[in-house]
Amino acid sequence: MVSTWKIYMLALITFMVSTSEYVIAGILDKVAVSNHVSVSAAGQLITVFALANAFGSPLVVMATTKMNQRKLLMLSLVLMVLGSVVTITLPGFGFLIASRIILALGSGVFAIAAKTAAAKLAPPEKQAGAIGTVILGFSAAIIIGVPIGRVMAIVYDWKLIFVGIGFLSLLAIFVIMRMIPATKNGATVPLGKQLSYLKNPKILLGLGATFFWQLGYGVMYSYIAPFLLTVTSMSGRQVSGALFAFGLATLIGSKFGGFMTDRIGNPKTLVGGLVVHCLALALLSTIARSTFVAIPLLMLWSFSAWSSGPGMQYNLVWLAPDASGIMLSLYGSFIQLGIAAAAGIGGIAVRSTSVHAVSWIGAVSVAIAAIITAVSFSLRSKPAKYVNLFNGGTLDKID
Repeated sequence: MVSTWKIYMLALITFMVSTSEYVIAGILDKVAVSNHVSVSAAGQLITVFALANAFGSPLVVMATTKMNQRKLLMLSLVLMVLGSVVTITLPGFGFLIASRIILALGSGVFAIAAKTAAAKLAPPEKQAGAIGTVILGFSAAIIIGVPIGRVMAIVYDWKLIFVGIGFLSLLAIFVIMRMIPATKNGATVPLGKQLSYLKNPKILLGLGATFFWQLGYGVMYSYIAPFLLTVTSMSGRQVSGALFAFGLATLIGSKFGGFMTDRIGNPKTLVGGLVVHCLALALLSTIARSTFVAIPLLMLWSFSAWSSGPGMQYNLVWLAPDASGIMLSLYGSFIQLGIAAAAGIGGIAVRSTSVHAVSWIGAVSVAIAAIITAVSFSLRSKPAKYVNLFNGGTLDKID
């Protein structure tokens, strides 16, 4: 029971850390005005964050393999404090870009370390569920953090958001110091061997599936509001309600995905979730002509999309259990690359065709992810036993 509360505590801190990433999209106009730049220029803060997270976080993880989990979590939160201080105190758009880079490194490393720590705190047969619990923090940041940040930016000042993030990060350092055990990461893996994991075809397939899954989700999510307004003819108020329902489904989906991975195995859960994800995107563009039909489909899409997260990560860690932190950092990098690609491809599609195109592009991309995942599992010569991926040992349950 004590370990369970520690896992939920990690999810709560993940919510705070993730809000630093997602909130900027909800206050972009306010940031642009205060820095005397255009909204499109301010939008580059999102790109900078994604790239720094994608490429910087794995480098930090590789450079800190000798650190135990507690120290790595604390280091990431120190970066969050530093990034928040730079955001609040130093004037000019250049310093704001620098602060986004620092915050990206802090949040990226924390996400990796929190999921690893949560899995180590859980029994072997519940490790995927522990990862799913931490992922709740990410979805909560979208559902709760962004709207609260928007209200604060309107009523007070957008920098107050980062005052709160900096203060809570400082508080979280002391919480981590007291509650999380100093678990070793295992034997130090040389840099050459770390990079050699990318030569493993099964790992490359896992990362490829992650990229196309996130691309398929992100290309639709980036344009969800105009899609609902155009395709389903929802009003602005109805769109707000639909997005709230969407957010609730993300919470349930991420937890359900971890639970089912532990219960029936990763292949069935992951491939099944991707197939439903693909079908939901196709149906949204074909039969979602009314609010009554669109909202259930929207929730099905969100639920199935987020149910794949724990399985995607569990699969990569299963392939290289001696380098779980590296696998999770690479996973985070490919997620961020998928986000960047989705925004670009979606923008081109909307300008050149119509907003309908984003759901079909998403469906095709997720279908590719499902095929890659099925092929990846088929390459395994025999059924895999549950493995205590983070502490060593095996269980009898067959995957």
